Amino acid sequence: MTTFRAVLLDLDGTLLDSVPDLALAANAMRIELGMPALREDVIATFVGKGVDNLVRRALTGSLQDADPDPALFDQGRASFYRHYHLVNGDKAAVFDGVIEGLKAMRDQGLKLAVVTNKPTEFTLPLLQRTGLAGFFQEVVCGDTCARRKPDPDPMLFACERLGVTAAQAVAIGDSINDAQAGRAAGMHVLAVPYGYNEGQDVRGLDVDGIVANIVEAAQWIALWNADRKQGQPGGLPAAPATGTAN
Repeated sequence: MTTFRAVLLDLDGTLLDSVPDLALAANAMRIELGMPALREDVIATFVGKGVDNLVRRALTGSLQDADPDPALFDQGRASFYRHYHLVNGDKAAVFDGVIEGLKAMRDQGLKLAVVTNKPTEFTLPLLQRTGLAGFFQEVVCGDTCARRKPDPDPMLFACERLGVTAAQAVAIGDSINDAQAGRAAGMHVLAVPYGYNEGQDVRGLDVDGIVANIVEAAQWIALWNADRKQGQPGGLPAAPATGTAN
């Protein structure tokens, strides 16, 4: 009969389409190192496990776990950071339904947090530049905890900061990293289908529902809470037309 009191949302691929800026920085790094540029849609598949993994993948041009030479990685990482600071937020766009969905969640009295693998030095300016910062009581970044998603630590830390239990929180993301982190933390998990997920279909994720956007996520949570407040558990709310609960 637990009702939800908080929502933990991923950033890249869930709230924001940040690939244009990430691709610019990654390709600027590659060109600086004498490599040809990669297509933006290829770089999009490299997103999700933090900047260091993005740099490694961009240097090797592959999703595989092959590591570049350590000296090349250090040089590439410094280059990427320099270029990304210059473009962070320039072309990033808020996905349709995000503002309306966050307002709906806020109107329900839900506490909101961003939980992202992006470093703090990029996350906070990006939230400010896109006008999203004011919605969130907490922001947990890739360097906030010792481990990043898919480890549950960032999720549990966010719950602690918000003053809720894991069972009182819903995790919303676009990738296997979000799904695994939320599950490992003991949360219900929703996925949106428009993000990155390393190029894989979100219908293969272990989630409680696939929602078209953050508005539908807010509706899913509202229905869940309404059923429990009326003493009618009735199972999970049906996911909207874009998917079904796994």
